[in-house]
Amino acid sequence: MPVYEYTALDTSGKSLNGIVDADSALAARQKLRGSGMFPVQVKETASVGVSKGLPSGPVSVSGLFVRVKPGEISVMTRQLSILLAAGVPLVAALDGLGAQIANQQLKKIVAQIKESVNEGNSLALTLSRHPKLFSNIYVNMVRAGEASGSLDVVLGRLAEYSEQQQALRGRFKAALAYPIFMFFIGSLVLFFLITFVVPNITQIFTDMQHTLPLPTVILIGASGFLKSFWWVVVLAGVGVVIGVRQFIKTSKGHYIWDKMKLTIPVLGSINQKIALARFARTLGTLLESGVPLLSALDIVRNIVNNILIARDIDNASEEIEAGKSLAVPLGRSPWFSSIAVQMISVGEQSGELEAMLNKIADSYESDVESQIMAMTSMLEPIMILVMGLVVGFIVVSILLPIFEMNQMIR
Repeated sequence: MPVYEYTALDTSGKSLNGIVDADSALAARQKLRGSGMFPVQVKETASVGVSKGLPSGPVSVSGLFVRVKPGEISVMTRQLSILLAAGVPLVAALDGLGAQIANQQLKKIVAQIKESVNEGNSLALTLSRHPKLFSNIYVNMVRAGEASGSLDVVLGRLAEYSEQQQALRGRFKAALAYPIFMFFIGSLVLFFLITFVVPNITQIFTDMQHTLPLPTVILIGASGFLKSFWWVVVLAGVGVVIGVRQFIKTSKGHYIWDKMKLTIPVLGSINQKIALARFARTLGTLLESGVPLLSALDIVRNIVNNILIARDIDNASEEIEAGKSLAVPLGRSPWFSSIAVQMISVGEQSGELEAMLNKIADSYESDVESQIMAMTSMLEPIMILVMGLVVGFIVVSILLPIFEMNQMIR
C-alpha cells in the first residue's frame, strides 16, 4: 500500500506532519478528515516493499542513504514493550511509536505495520514481510508472545537480547579498531618508504657498478618490482579475495572454511566460543518466550554461522523427536564442551534449562571478550616488532654497501 506524507491542521489550527497509508491521495485525505484533521498537503513517498523490506517504488536520492540501524530496532522494540505493558492497545502503541521515530525509513515501515495490524493481520505475520529488519528469531518470539498473551514481556526480552548482542559487537570492534588502524598505517608507510625513498638512495649503488651485498640486491629488486608493478600486487590481492569468497560459496568450500574457523590455532577457540555463546543465548531467549524446543533449535541452527555446529544441532533435533534429551546428542559433538553439556543436562533435569543456557552464554561471552582483549594487546607489540624488522632490514641493506666502500677507501 502506498505511503503518503502529509501536512494537516488539527481542530485548534495547529500544523501537524506525519505519514499515512492509503490506496490513493484522495483516500489519504479522506482518512485524515475522518481522524479530525484538515489536510493541507498530501504527497506520496517511496513505500517499503513488504516482500523483502526494500523500497519498491520511486526512491529519492536522499532515501538511498537512509538505513535502519539495529540500534534503532532495539529502541523501537523497547518502547513498544513499555507501551504495551502500560495497557496501550497495539494499534495505538504503533501509532504513538511512529510519531516518535526520527528515521523516515523506519517511520514508514512502522506505519505499514500499524495499517496491516489494523486490518486484522497478526504482528508476527506483518513483521515477517520485512526480513531485512526483523529476523526469524524476532518474528518467532513475537509469534510466541502473541499466542501466550505476553507480547510486552517478549518484546522486552527481544530488546534486551538485541542490546546485549550489540554491546558485545561494539566491544569487539573497539578492541580491534586500533590494531587494524596501526596495520594499515604501517603498511602505507612501508610501501611509501620502499617505492619512493629507497630507490633514490640505492640509485647511487647501482651507478657504481660494484658487486652489492645480497640484502641490498633483494631490497633493490623488491623496490623496483613494487614501484613498477604495484598494481599487479593489488590485482592479485583482490583476485585472491574474490576467488576465496567464490570458493566459500560452494558446499565443499563452505564446509572447509567453517571447519578451518573452528580448528585454526588461537582464533579457532574464539570462534567456537562465539558460536556456542550465540547458540546458548538465542536458544535460552526463545525458550523463555514460549517457543517450542524443536522450533527453537531450527531457528538457532541458522544463526550459529557454522555448518558443522548446525549439523550437530540437526542431529540433536532428530534425537529429541525420538524421545532423548538435548544433552545426550550434544555431548557427542566435538564442538560442545563437557562443561556446557553438563550444565544443559542439569538444566533439563531441574526444569531450568533457560537459566542454564543464559549462564552458559554469559560464561562464553566473558571468555571470548577476555581472549580478544589479550590477543589485541599482543597485536600492537607484534606489529611494532614486524615493522621494526622490516625497517631494520632496509637500513642494514643501505648501510652494508656504504661500509664496504669505506673499507675499500681505507
